[in-house]
Amino acid sequence: MNSLSFILRRVLAGYDLSPDAGVVLLQQTDVGAISDIRETADALRRQQVGETVTYVVNRNLNFTNICEQHCGFCAFRRDENEAGAFWLDQTQILEKAADAVKRGATEICMQGGLNPGAKLQGASLPYYLRLVASLQEHFPQLHLHAFSPQEIQFIAREDGLTYGAVIAALQAAGVGSMPGTAAEVLDDRVRQILCPEKISTATWIEIVQTAHQLGLPTTSTLLSGHIETPEQQIHHLTLLRSLQQHAQAQGYRGMTEFILLPFVGQAAPKPLRRRVGRDQPVLADALLLMAVARIFLGRWIPHHQPSWVKLGLAGATEALTWGCDDIGGTLMEEHITTMAGALGGTSLEPATLQTAIHSLGRPAQQRDTLYQPIGEPQLPPMVALPL
Repeated sequence: MNSLSFILRRVLAGYDLSPDAGVVLLQQTDVGAISDIRETADALRRQQVGETVTYVVNRNLNFTNICEQHCGFCAFRRDENEAGAFWLDQTQILEKAADAVKRGATEICMQGGLNPGAKLQGASLPYYLRLVASLQEHFPQLHLHAFSPQEIQFIAREDGLTYGAVIAALQAAGVGSMPGTAAEVLDDRVRQILCPEKISTATWIEIVQTAHQLGLPTTSTLLSGHIETPEQQIHHLTLLRSLQQHAQAQGYRGMTEFILLPFVGQAAPKPLRRRVGRDQPVLADALLLMAVARIFLGRWIPHHQPSWVKLGLAGATEALTWGCDDIGGTLMEEHITTMAGALGGTSLEPATLQTAIHSLGRPAQQRDTLYQPIGEPQLPPMVALPL
């Protein structure tokens, strides 16, 4: 039985949403039905994590955009001698980290292109270990959230190592968690069009599962709103849920959060732009998908985050009433999505995030990467009542 009211009553009673029922929710077009889905997602958010909205003070650090791959949606990557190519040296990386610390950051999120030249003594892993060790030595207070499953596969391939060996070495050097990026859509039919050179669905899952088994938490993501179908979106969420269930059954933290990444195509290669037919995300589509993600994943992955870079701060704030409970990070700089044509900006101050959260009448709470609170919650300003 897949009537909307039955589905929503069942999830409010604590049952997991079936994939078929998830597709039913995503296919709704009636305004009243979508409102019911939003209210259900918001009720589950309130039940699972409460009213407080969290944020992290962090800095993105993309150390190079030189990349051997040519993903169909990417405006960030460059060839080595191409205009706009960059590769930060150790001094530049430490300067950026020092600036982040001065501005109150507790996290560095570090990812980069797959640069075949990034080696020491002819090997890839020592280069990455030096990046981590240098940051750890100078700024031991920073949590290093670094290197996607795609980067792990690249290092392992270059050096003839297992995924587990690469992850364990990086973890021992100071990496505290892994970004769940490079997932795009976990469906190889989509990946063959969108990013045919990237790792397969099975490899992404294997690497993330290996990280969990080594005790390294990850995040999870979905790149949405391009060529994928509702069925493929739900299949992606089903795989994430299964991974998390497996991790938790073994006593591991697994995935700390789910982040929806709506497609921005303004600077994407022309074939994909023509196929998608628009340059910016459709907010209504993203909000519905975020609500369904809360309904589908929330019992297993309780923290959900919109992307203010992709949706703008107003769109991300609205998402906090569609099942999301975290507004993301300050970022301080952002290259990948901005180079794709996003309009949301590259940096926000903590006070700006707090103001957005308070506009909903909800408390704001700074957190660390693993969702431990930092300091006291910031309560919304008192509103004077008329006499």
